Amino acid sequence: MSAAIETQDLVRTFRVRRSKQSPSGAPVVALDGVTLEVQRGEIFGLLGPNGAGKTTLIKILVTLLLPTAGRAVVEGFDVRTQAQQVRERISMVSGGEHSGYGLLTVREQLWMFSQFYGIPTGEALSRIDRLLQVVGLFEERHRKVQQLSTGMRQKMNLVRGLVSDPRVLFFDEPTVGLDVGAARDIRAYIRTWIADRSDRTILLTTHYMSEAEELCDRVAIIHKGKIIACDSPAQLKRAASGGAYFVLNTERLDGADFLRRIPGVSRVDSAERDGHTELRLQLAEDGAIAGVVTALTQQGRRILQLQKVEPTLEDAFVTLVGQRLEEADQEAGGA
Repeated sequence: MSAAIETQDLVRTFRVRRSKQSPSGAPVVALDGVTLEVQRGEIFGLLGPNGAGKTTLIKILVTLLLPTAGRAVVEGFDVRTQAQQVRERISMVSGGEHSGYGLLTVREQLWMFSQFYGIPTGEALSRIDRLLQVVGLFEERHRKVQQLSTGMRQKMNLVRGLVSDPRVLFFDEPTVGLDVGAARDIRAYIRTWIADRSDRTILLTTHYMSEAEELCDRVAIIHKGKIIACDSPAQLKRAASGGAYFVLNTERLDGADFLRRIPGVSRVDSAERDGHTELRLQLAEDGAIAGVVTALTQQGRRILQLQKVEPTLEDAFVTLVGQRLEEADQEAGGA
């Protein structure tokens, strides 16, 4: 597979005026040497807190913003010098957007956008009706846009993004603010769309760890304008979180040092919980749990609960960034 998106040492800075918040007036670095390669056929996720640089990167790739330095190429075309060729091959859908005209009906609005791409009316209306049926909005096609719920509007925006049959589809927080049902419907169609088009590509930014884990073939974690990790969700979890671990609740132990001597036990953390001991064990392999059970039995301690816990993408994020996504958002002030 050849790359659909490539960036090399991409930098974007913004000038700021002197103020109480920025007394020096020094430029703000939004992207700091970002190098990425996204292959055709991938759903590629970009995960990071507010202010990390996600939206800035998307805006550069869709030719809404020029890079300060470095290079970005989409479908073989340079975003700086070949912007028109890039625009003809891409589409973008953002969460919570209110593009278009509320007095138009759903079908009229979508037809209007199709004309920006020069799609013949007959073909455009056929595509629109087919896509509206897929996302469950066909019965609402003659309804005015201003009368749509938030979930319906975002489904309409999804159709708008797909009607031109783009080579690369950019999703910037596509399910933000949606109810569970609407978000699930949109994720389901994203999977279907890319599965049926192996030469197409999706770049997705999201705040939702579960969404990235469910949809993405690979995920890049961006923090303070830098890519700090890039791999499949499974590999990120394995590398950053040390793999699966076991949680045991036992009758109170006087100490857990004896468990550290058992072959295959990499790490032991213990805490007292309501009259019993909670153990968190990192093992080199799952089979080592048998030795732990035997050792506890020899100590005369009954096991009250035993659970294997798989690490999550949230665990990996905390390991790499040093804090949870929500905490990083708060630190950034929601910027």
